[in-house]
Amino acid sequence: MSAPAARVAVVTVVRGRAGHLARQRRVLAAGPRVTHVVVGMGAEPATDGAGPPTRVLTVPAPGPLPLAAARNAGADAALAGGATLLVFLDVDCLPGDGLVDGYLRAAARRSDALLCGPVTYLPAGVLPERDLHHHTDPHPARPAPADGALVAEPRRELFWSLSFAVTADAWRAGGGFCEDYAGYGGEDTDFALSCGLDLVWVGGAHAYHQHHPPARTDPARIAEIVANARLFHDRWGWWPMAGWLRELHATGAVDFDPRRDVLRVG
Repeated sequence: MSAPAARVAVVTVVRGRAGHLARQRRVLAAGPRVTHVVVGMGAEPATDGAGPPTRVLTVPAPGPLPLAAARNAGADAALAGGATLLVFLDVDCLPGDGLVDGYLRAAARRSDALLCGPVTYLPAGVLPERDLHHHTDPHPARPAPADGALVAEPRRELFWSLSFAVTADAWRAGGGFCEDYAGYGGEDTDFALSCGLDLVWVGGAHAYHQHHPPARTDPARIAEIVANARLFHDRWGWWPMAGWLRELHATGAVDFDPRRDVLRVG
């Protein structure tokens, strides 16, 4: 008897970003069958009939965006609905034609791993919904294996949560994101270190990041980044997001001296 077909849930957390979400949902609807679990942070997200079958839920957000808690809630909802593969896709990311199938094939080979596909950052003004492969230009800071190839990655600090997949069993074993983190930064690296899963790059599982100004340039996010970096340092003994922190230090937004373990808002 053949194994039952995998049931894929795409988990997206969102606050605002209605245009990004609508475009993501249209692209998902044109691809392989999935359930879309959309988690609103502090407000119910706007969805319509243009997407795949959908489960919508909302988590409280009295302060900084609860990205870690929202992803955990989305995973819980997906598992309750019978999902056997969880694909986490940030609201500003569009799935390439091979993303879902690429993660499915990878999960069949590495059901115990944290699976990450390459991400292309689209330039401003480029908003494709078809033939995304014409725009493929993976971010150079991460590996981009050949289509179908799986490459083990010992540097867990390279994990990013824009686009990744994990089987239901591996998610349960990994324990989810630490909900002490609130706002932007650090929670994804913490998850990669704490979950105990091997990090594996998945060739061909491309995602395409829709352009917007980076969160780290928003003055309202700086205190969140500092708080999360301090929390991470307390838990792991080293500073995450060092590139971001050095950039912010250069602008005077923060005072960062890793040699003296100093980090504070400037």
